[in-house]
Amino acid sequence: MATPEQVAELKEKMGEQRAELIAAARSLSEEDARRVPVDAEGEEQWTALEQLAHLWEMERTYDAWVRAALAEDGADLAAVTWQTVEIPVEAANGHTVEELVRGLERERAYTLGLIDGMPLAAFDRTAVSPMFGKLTVLQWLRSFYRHDRQHGAQILGRKSDYQPNFQGKEPNQRKMRIELVARRKA
Repeated sequence: MATPEQVAELKEKMGEQRAELIAAARSLSEEDARRVPVDAEGEEQWTALEQLAHLWEMERTYDAWVRAALAEDGADLAAVTWQTVEIPVEAANGHTVEELVRGLERERAYTLGLIDGMPLAAFDRTAVSPMFGKLTVLQWLRSFYRHDRQHGAQILGRKSDYQPNFQGKEPNQRKMRIELVARRKA
């Protein structure tokens, strides 16, 4: 069973990584925040603004995954729809770092409220994702700060020391996003 110390450590790491991410984003000029990295692939091709929008969308989606696990132990996350936010990835470059940071802050406040409202036993519930396999709620929540660390490094133009543990090959989320937007427009 998850312990109070593990939950406290989770929240501490979430706070630390999010603060580092936001500091990295705020250190960029508006021009740099819209710059496309050279010779990058997949998500690393996103501008810093697109990275922030992606994190916002993923936090909202991860929250939906956690709620699914709370509702049904062993929940199949393939049935949970992708969550949208006010500034999606494809619109991010038309906004400012501060607009996206405010969205991330609001989303994180929701996530922390969700965590604070959970009994310890809830952290051991599970959900199954086609991309990541079976994880406990605590493991899903740990992915929040790891995801921040990954994209914070990318925003600063560095290779992250964290890479998600995908089942099989990592999907090209940038390409998937372009295809999704094209289908929406059709």
